[in-house]
Amino acid sequence: MSQTLEEIAQQLHAADKKVQLIYAFNGTGKTRLSRALKDLIAPKAEDGQEGELSREKILYYNAFTEDLFYWNNDLQGDGDAKLVIQPNTFTEWILAEQGQEPNITRNFQRYANDKLTPTFNQEYTVQTKDELGQDKEIVIKAFSEVTFSVEAGGDEETGNFKISKGEESNFIWSIFFTLLEEVVSVLSIAEVDDRPTDQFNGLQYVFVDDPVSSLDENHLIELAVNLAILIKAAIKVAHQLKFVITTHSPLFYNVLHNELDLKKKPANEGCYLLERLEDGTFNLNRKYGDSNQSFSYHLHLRRILEGAIAEDKVERYHFTLLRNLYEKTAGFLGYARWSDLLDTAPGNKDAYVRAINTFSHSALSNEQVRDPTPPEKNTVKLLLDNLVNNYGFLQQDEQNG
Repeated sequence: MSQTLEEIAQQLHAADKKVQLIYAFNGTGKTRLSRALKDLIAPKAEDGQEGELSREKILYYNAFTEDLFYWNNDLQGDGDAKLVIQPNTFTEWILAEQGQEPNITRNFQRYANDKLTPTFNQEYTVQTKDELGQDKEIVIKAFSEVTFSVEAGGDEETGNFKISKGEESNFIWSIFFTLLEEVVSVLSIAEVDDRPTDQFNGLQYVFVDDPVSSLDENHLIELAVNLAILIKAAIKVAHQLKFVITTHSPLFYNVLHNELDLKKKPANEGCYLLERLEDGTFNLNRKYGDSNQSFSYHLHLRRILEGAIAEDKVERYHFTLLRNLYEKTAGFLGYARWSDLLDTAPGNKDAYVRAINTFSHSALSNEQVRDPTPPEKNTVKLLLDNLVNNYGFLQQDEQNG
């Protein structure tokens, strides 16, 4: 029976599982599910204010976490590009109060480049003018900005520069992972009164939503293994703590499934496939085994797309699924780029690439992408037919399924 995300959050909360691992395609609703669970665990007061800090009950990493950071490129002043941290209790605690920037740097360099160095600002005052042209001072708080440079050898460094989107995502994940390490360290102290802080004593959940979108396979595996080690350590010292992890990556799912030993009963009852239905509701289907054994990735994508086409309900997120299918098909067949599979499709290959990219990237918070037009919806059918008719392993999978 289909459910709302709020009902699924209640189902996850009611389950007596230390770890629940959920596979879902991009655009399904993983981020909204994390918010639904957060609102269930730490609801706002009737006046809309937080009754207590939600992070004392649930910590979560998702798209909203990344929204706490944005770039100040200083194009007018031709100054250094800075990654600005919006004021929030999460970063203020881990940086200003706990002084964890060395550990954040260590974790960041593990997944990026060991020479790529973040530098957090210290508190300083700048002179500016108000709306009336009068001089005024603004105090820039410590740990509110980050610059990045590369050690060039010896004591020399390059100038500060803007890092890539992938490196930025890795950096933000490193802050969150460092916080998790601190949580485990604090909770490992058996005597509550001996702990350096009481902020984690009531922590119930950690929700991790897809920290792997910009990692190559080697770093993805390393991140999954490190996360699994930390989860196992946390479970040993904090019996009340539960983890919910969502991902669109079959590899990340499989590594966590194996490292956390979820193939054994009753742990495997906490493994799921989250599906979004055409009417906007969802299914949370229990899956046994890793992604290779428990669900047919390509056939599932194909079934969703064919259903949307048949009912004339193609939406923006279906382009994400189509691109996902092309990427996995290209990888399976050994093509260097997913767009190479468009060579067999009639029409303008570049136009197809633009259409897929436009709609498959529409989840970005700073973009507003219109709904697809009827011709663009027809493109989904044309390009799905291109795969089915020209790359026979899809049909073979269907016969073997």
